[in-house]
Amino acid sequence: MTLVQLEYIIAVDTYKSFVAAAEKCFVTQPTLSMQIQKLEDSLGVKIFDRSRQPVIPTEIGEKIILQARVILMESKRIAELLQNEKGELTGELRIGVIPTVAPYLLPLVISNFLKKYDKLKLQIWEYTTEQIITELKLGTLDCGIISTPLHDAVIKEYPLFYETFVAYVSDQSKLAQKKLLNTDEIAEEKLWLLNEGHCMRGQVLNICNFKHNQAKEGTFDYNTGSVETLKRMVDLNGGITILPELSIATYDEDQLQHVRYFKSPEPVREISLVTPHNYVKKQAIQILKQEILQIVPERFKSKKKKEVVGFSL
Repeated sequence: MTLVQLEYIIAVDTYKSFVAAAEKCFVTQPTLSMQIQKLEDSLGVKIFDRSRQPVIPTEIGEKIILQARVILMESKRIAELLQNEKGELTGELRIGVIPTVAPYLLPLVISNFLKKYDKLKLQIWEYTTEQIITELKLGTLDCGIISTPLHDAVIKEYPLFYETFVAYVSDQSKLAQKKLLNTDEIAEEKLWLLNEGHCMRGQVLNICNFKHNQAKEGTFDYNTGSVETLKRMVDLNGGITILPELSIATYDEDQLQHVRYFKSPEPVREISLVTPHNYVKKQAIQILKQEILQIVPERFKSKKKKEVVGFSL
C-alpha cells in the first residue's frame, strides 16, 4: 500500500470516474487503474463497483476511502511541521469563497498576501456554500470563507466579521422617502433575489419573514447569482434588493442615494473562515485570517446592536 494508491482511490471517489480521476492526478487512466487494482489485490477486496456509472465504492470500499483520507491528511502534517520549523510559508493554499463575498473582500487580501508571502501559491474558487462544504469534506479545499453558522459537526467555524445587510431602493419605491427601514416594510415591494443555492437568498427571505411578493411587478422571475445584477435590475425595473454592505464600498454619490440601512438591531450575516476539524496548513490559514481582519472595517467586528440572520441549505 502506498500514499499514491490512496490518492488515486480518493480521486476516483471524488470525481466518480477513472478517466476524470486520472486527469486530475496527471497520470494516464491505465496507470491509475493498474495501481488501484494492485491495491485491491493486496487488500483482497474490491474498493469500487466498476459495473456502476458513475463509479461508486463498495461497502468496504467506503470505509477504506474514509481511512485513506485520514492517512493522507496526517501525512501532510509532516511537511507542515518542517515548514513551521524553518519559518517558511510555501506550497499552496486552496480556498473556496462564496460569490457574494469574493469580489468585495479578496482583491485587497490577495494583493497584501502575495506581497508578504510570495512563495505560497493561492488557489481560489468561487463556489456556493454547499459546494464549499462538500469540497472541504473531500479534502479538495483547505479552507472556505462563507456565511455561518452552519450547524455541521464536521466543519469548524472561525467567525471573522459581521456584515450589515442594506436595502437598495428604486426611486419609484415609497421606501425611497425613508431614511431608515423596518425589515417588515419590504414585504409589499418587488424584491429581487439571488437564485436557489445561494445562502444569501435564504438570509434575505428570513429578513422579510418570507412575506415578499415576487410577482408584484411583471410576470417573470430573473435568476442570477450576481449581486451586481440585482442592483442593475432595481435601476432598470424598480423594486428593491438587499445587498451586503461591502458591495457598496465603491458606490458613487448617486448610487448611495438608493441605499437604505435598517433600524436597530440591524440584520447582519456572520462571515467565517471554515475548515474541517482535522486540517493541515494551520500557519497559512491563520495568516489568511489575520490579513482579512486587517482590512475589514473595525465596526464589522462587533455584534452589538446587530442580529445575525440565519439560513438553511
